[in-house]
Amino acid sequence: MRSKKETESITLLGQKDVKYNYGYSPEILETFENKHPNRDYWVKFNCPEFTSLCPITGQPDFATIYISYIPDRIMVESKSLKLYLVSFRNHGDFHEDVVNIIMDDLINLMQPRYIEIWGKFLPRGGISIDPYVNYGRPASKYEEIAQQRFIQHDMNGMDKIDNR
Repeated sequence: MRSKKETESITLLGQKDVKYNYGYSPEILETFENKHPNRDYWVKFNCPEFTSLCPITGQPDFATIYISYIPDRIMVESKSLKLYLVSFRNHGDFHEDVVNIIMDDLINLMQPRYIEIWGKFLPRGGISIDPYVNYGRPASKYEEIAQQRFIQHDMNGMDKIDNR
């Protein structure tokens, strides 16, 4: 069980009357201390109900957002991540921008060793867009991992994820 001091920065988890903010709100993200900072391990989130808006037409874009990271000292709390992703509901940006914004916000929040974000957007107008972005801590083995995963991303169905 975590001590009160370890969880004092977590204010959203367990709250039943949390109000959803449908305007982009990175400040809602909360963190907690990684209890295993001496070990590499993956934390993966699959967010199948992501919605944002096309910045030109205002029409909704639906996606599954996949977030995978190797934490360092700080981790993102999942309920705050859910509320953060919901905050894109009325936010207008292109698919490619959305995954890069999420990436930047999570890097700034946690300073992870490695992180990747993949947006699998449903087709609209007969085409789907699936932007992928990753980051590995500079001058470390994680930078090398990022380079290799980027080069090999989605080759031969290796990373096949299909929500359609």
